[in-house]
Amino acid sequence: MIARIIKEDKKVPKKQRHTATRIYHRIKEAGYQGKYTQVKEAVRAIKRVSQEVYMPLVHRPGEAQVDFGYALAKVSGELRKIALFIMALPYSDAFFVAAFDKECSESYWEGHARAFEFFGGVPHRISYDNSKVLVSKIIGPHERKLTDGFLKLQSHYLFREHFCRVRRPNEKGVVEGVVKYARQNFLVPVPQVKDLAELNAMLLRQCRDDMKRRLRGKGGSKAEVLQEDQTAFVPLPPSRFDACRKQPTRANSLSLVRFDDNDYSVPVACAHHEIVAKGYVDRVVLCHHDVVVARHSRSWGKEGVFFDYRHYLPLLERKPGSLDHARPLADLDLSECFEVLRRRLVAGEDMPGQGTRKYIKVLRLLEDHSMARLKRAVEQALYAGAYAPEAIVHLLEPPSSGPAATFLLDGREHLGRVSVAGPDITVYDSLLAQGGALS
Repeated sequence: MIARIIKEDKKVPKKQRHTATRIYHRIKEAGYQGKYTQVKEAVRAIKRVSQEVYMPLVHRPGEAQVDFGYALAKVSGELRKIALFIMALPYSDAFFVAAFDKECSESYWEGHARAFEFFGGVPHRISYDNSKVLVSKIIGPHERKLTDGFLKLQSHYLFREHFCRVRRPNEKGVVEGVVKYARQNFLVPVPQVKDLAELNAMLLRQCRDDMKRRLRGKGGSKAEVLQEDQTAFVPLPPSRFDACRKQPTRANSLSLVRFDDNDYSVPVACAHHEIVAKGYVDRVVLCHHDVVVARHSRSWGKEGVFFDYRHYLPLLERKPGSLDHARPLADLDLSECFEVLRRRLVAGEDMPGQGTRKYIKVLRLLEDHSMARLKRAVEQALYAGAYAPEAIVHLLEPPSSGPAATFLLDGREHLGRVSVAGPDITVYDSLLAQGGALS
C-alpha cells in the first residue's frame, strides 16, 4: 500500500503529495498495527529506490541551452515580478541574462538577439523546453511543429533546435542551474532600479564579470574557454533580427490604433487609414505604407490609452474650440510663460478667437522643436513685447555661425582696380537738433 501511494503521488503536484505522517495515518485507518518509525523507514527506502539516476553528458563547443526564470525587482518604486531570459553555453559555462516584463514571443526573440551579440556569434545547436511560444504541436519525443515566429528567428540566425522531452527539464540541466544561480547571486537583495533598461545594464555587467571566473577542469577562465565555443559558432548575420510582433490594424476616428488591448495615437492625417503595428519588448512602432508615423513606449497593462499630443496639434488648428478640453493635451505640462502669452494674444485680438488661433500656431511649433527650446523663445518674445507667432518662429531660428566668408580676388585682379566713392553722410546733419551737428 505504501508503494502504491508513493507511485500515485507522482501524478499530482509536489505540494499535495503524502508525507510519511499522512501515509502512516492512512494505513492505520486500513488496519495497520505497527509503529510510525517503521512506516517512515519504509517510505524512505521506497523513495530512494525510485529516485532517477542521470547519465553524465558530454557538452561540445558551440551548443547552448535556453530557459526563462522569474524573480522580483523594485522598478520605479513598485515591486514587480520580472521574467529572466537566460542562454547558457554548457562547454564554456558562459551565460547571458536579460530581464523582461513577461515571457512572450517578443522577449524570446529579443533575448536571442542580445545573447548572440553578447557571445559574438550564434550557437549552432540550442536546446529548449516546449514553450508555446516556440512549439505549436508536439509530434514525437524530439519532433515538434514550430511556430511561425520561431521559424523566422531560426531562419535568420541559422541554428538548429533541440527540444527536451516533456517534463524532462534535466535534459537542459545547465541552464536550469544558471536560472537559480543568477537569481541568488545577481538579484539578492531585491534590486531597486528606475526601469528595466537600468536593470539590464546591471545584469550585463554581472554577466561580463562572471566571465572572469576560472572553470574547474578546464585550465582557464570562462572568457578563455568561450573562444573554443566561438570556433563552432555560426557567424552573426549582417542585420539584426527585427524582434517584433506585427499586426495589421486601422486607425479609428480618434486617430487611435489598438495593439495588444491598448490604444496608441497616430497623426490625425492617418485617421481611418490602414496601419501596421510593430510591438517590441519596450516600444510600439506604427507604420503607414512602410513609413513610421508614430512611436510609443509599450504598455504591458490592459485597456490603456496613450497619446502623443503632437499628433493632434494640426486638428486643434481646425477645431480651436477644443483647446481647453482636448484629452491629448490634458497632461501637457506648459510653463507659466505660455499662459501669459495666450492672455496677451487674446487681449490684443482684432476679432473674437483670433488670439486663440495665434496661440495654437505657437503650440504647433512643438511639432518641430523641443519644449525647452520653445519655452526659451516664448520667454524672449514676452520680454521683447513681440507676441506674434512669426516673431517666435524668428527667435527659434539658429543664429548665423562664424564670420562671413572672405571674397578672394585670385584670378579677378581687375576687380582690385574698381573704386567706389563713399557716401556723404553730412547730408543727414539737417535732421539733427540745433547744435547737434557732428564736426
